Amino acid sequence: MAELLKGTLDLLILRTLSLGPNHGLGIARRIGQVTRGELDVKPGSLFPALYRLEERGWLTSMPDDSAAHPRVKLYKLTQAGRKQIAVETASWSRIAEAMARAIKATS
Repeated sequence: MAELLKGTLDLLILRTLSLGPNHGLGIARRIGQVTRGELDVKPGSLFPALYRLEERGWLTSMPDDSAAHPRVKLYKLTQAGRKQIAVETASWSRIAEAMARAIKATS
């Protein structure tokens, strides 16, 4: 996986969950799909981020009764998480624009 700036994974998770509830593996797969395989989120990065976002109140989790494994959780975005998407998106956009200016200026 390409190195991600701090907070980028949080935004990817929040945006993915804005489409609807999902479990960890589903979130990782969706991120891989939308990034055309450029970002391969491993469990060692994903699950600590999910726990952190849940602690911040941006998502909730519940047992996924339809899963084969009893410990599988289904993650869902909270209202606070929906608001945080706008904050995170604006921040990331500023960083992307600054990087684009820096690359252009040094080319």
